[in-house]
Amino acid sequence: MVHPLWLAALLSLGLLLPASPARADADDMAELQGKLGNTWVEVRNDRKRNIRTWIKQEDQKRFRSFKVEATLEGSMESYARIMLDFDNYRKWYWEVLESRLLKKVSATEYYLYFRHRTPHGIPGRDAVLHAVIEPQSRSHNDIVMTVRAEPGFIPLKPDLVRMAAEDMTVRFTPLPGKRVKVEAEGYVDPGGNIPAWANNYVQRAAPYSIMIGMQRMLENDDYANSRTPLPFPILGQGDLSVR
Repeated sequence: MVHPLWLAALLSLGLLLPASPARADADDMAELQGKLGNTWVEVRNDRKRNIRTWIKQEDQKRFRSFKVEATLEGSMESYARIMLDFDNYRKWYWEVLESRLLKKVSATEYYLYFRHRTPHGIPGRDAVLHAVIEPQSRSHNDIVMTVRAEPGFIPLKPDLVRMAAEDMTVRFTPLPGKRVKVEAEGYVDPGGNIPAWANNYVQRAAPYSIMIGMQRMLENDDYANSRTPLPFPILGQGDLSVR
């Protein structure tokens, strides 16, 4: 994955990191003064790490949408193993306390459970995510993962708020020199009552943090040098002629 996942995740995803309300409110005011609307506004451009992020406020949506693009060092095989290691998203994905597989429908379709850390005084959040993977083929050389929240898939837990949306589409494309291009776009609605500054902070900070975490995992020997068979084929990193 993976919100979930992107991963998501693609994260697909994580929820809330404690932040300063005063600072976050000031950031929000600055963005409101800039008339954040239905077009992408760049939030961060880290040229050293090759990560860019954007946000926008879409019509009829409660919170902002996000977009991230990154060029990471690693192989498509390593990415696939990270994505499918559902129990270990807590090691790298934004504020995940627990992640696990609920149901495997096929080699390319899964239902996942995520529980997210929240600041003190805000009820914890959990999410059920439906992840569908489109593997590489002779007609396209990327892997596309689509993640959608399925709040009613399992019963609600009394001490948690079920997230209404943790939706994203993540595209991974092999590049020369054992690199991977990551493009993700999505929307998170944590459900229930949540301060706007808290969720907006997540939309600004989480996509960048997830890319940093993914880069760290791509360099991990457990993924980079694994020979564990994958459930779907991966084209050679150098096979860039397919489109």
